[in-house]
Amino acid sequence: MITQTHLESEILKRRTFAIISHPDAGKTTLTEKLLLYSDVLNTAGMVAGRKGRKGAHSDWMSMERERGISITASAMQFHYKDKVINILDTPGHEDFSVDTYRTLTAADCAIMVIDAAKGVEKQTIKLFEACRLRKIPVMTFVNKMDMPGLEPIDLLNEVEKVLGILATPMNWPIGGGRDFKGVYDRRDQQLIVFEKTAAGGAKKALMHQVSKEDLKKFLTPQELSQLQDDLELLDMAGNPFVLENFLDAKLSPVFFGSALTNFGVEPFFDAFIELAPAPKPYEAIGADEKPIFIDPIDSPFSAYCFKLQANLDKHHRGVTAFFRIVSGLFEKDMLVLNHRLKTSSRISRPSQLSGSDQVTIESAVAGDIIGIASNGSFQINDTISTTKGGFRFKPLPQFQPEFFARIRPKEVSGRKSFDKGCEQLSNEGAILLLKEENSPDPIFAAVGRLQFEVLEWRLKDEYNVETTITPLSFQCSAWLVGDLKTFKKNTTAIIAFDLDKRPIVLFQSTWEKEYAIKQNPHHKLVDILES
Repeated sequence: MITQTHLESEILKRRTFAIISHPDAGKTTLTEKLLLYSDVLNTAGMVAGRKGRKGAHSDWMSMERERGISITASAMQFHYKDKVINILDTPGHEDFSVDTYRTLTAADCAIMVIDAAKGVEKQTIKLFEACRLRKIPVMTFVNKMDMPGLEPIDLLNEVEKVLGILATPMNWPIGGGRDFKGVYDRRDQQLIVFEKTAAGGAKKALMHQVSKEDLKKFLTPQELSQLQDDLELLDMAGNPFVLENFLDAKLSPVFFGSALTNFGVEPFFDAFIELAPAPKPYEAIGADEKPIFIDPIDSPFSAYCFKLQANLDKHHRGVTAFFRIVSGLFEKDMLVLNHRLKTSSRISRPSQLSGSDQVTIESAVAGDIIGIASNGSFQINDTISTTKGGFRFKPLPQFQPEFFARIRPKEVSGRKSFDKGCEQLSNEGAILLLKEENSPDPIFAAVGRLQFEVLEWRLKDEYNVETTITPLSFQCSAWLVGDLKTFKKNTTAIIAFDLDKRPIVLFQSTWEKEYAIKQNPHHKLVDILES
């Protein structure tokens, strides 16, 4: 049996984090390079998956591999040096932001990837704001330094101005574009020079560490003079790195590199496992509806479901519920209480992802992500634990959908598979299934339009059902709180109900929605549900 001392040691080794970025900034490439440097992969595959190239190991869905984008979040565990890494690879495309926001609730830290040529982009701002709301510490990796880009000092200023957070460069690039040759480590005061390999990023980069006294041997007089001027400016006018400010999400340490060529990747990962926090206490709601805090080490086992995924293994149809372990030790065949249903069940086949493989595990600790076969027994937000006190973790937000469509099977014979697929896929939370009174056909609602294309593709690929999509003209919506009978509805708006029987109003325009708000002062139209 594991001792409390051993349990504490294991929990403190955990680093559970998400990678966030705007699409094409290099997020999935950086994820795969972590697998390479952790020896999970012998050779890194190109994430684009085009022209015969390999797809990323973190992209399990074949549509992701075909398109070269991340559609659904994935969670993997592996070792990097003396730490246990739980990495949450999140979709960068804004149409899949709901999955990303929910996944961020399971992270203790975030890595923000920024394209050196484009700076801070639209989706990066949204994802960073989600981190700020949960006070998640953020480390920044400025990617694609081997390509033409903005000046490093301008990138730092943009991070501070646009995101409203202090930025501290932990290293400084030498050259840029084709002339990018390495980074200067400001803490250790040494130059790290990289060698290009014939494998072109598929193998680990060769590094040479150069002391401050030997810089003249590796840098041209112009490069040395530029570096000295930059370092002097940073020392005089830059923000000093303070660990407490980083952990309080007030400061972001910044690193420069190229995920594609592996330049600067290993120094960044080494700094990450040193600076990123171990699992921390989570706020929960007690039986008396008052806030309590669950300590990761001292509290008994507890976890919450932040994600459902249907058909993770196409050969074994079913739904996997992903739980973030908040506290204590989990062991195979453990009897746990589902606080929503107030029923107990034995977890006999818990699993984790390692690379692209799903493996059964014997145990896990706070900070880890485990998968549990659901069969309809778990929902997003569910709390499980070995404690019968009746607490629950704070609910994950549900965002108002902005795109709507009716989807029907092309063949009547496919109706049964269609209904099963719609139920399982809507339970994942990305697609909202709505029922309109006096209409037999459901309305499908989503935050992003591309979700409908994914739904159509998955129904065909995973359930063998071809469908027809008919877009609807509604542009926004809101959940209705108040007496349904006295609500004054616009002529072109409709009222539907989600699977929890909550009324939601669909509007043709934002003006129509604002008018409805003015006409109904005794009702509330809610954009984000917190429960």
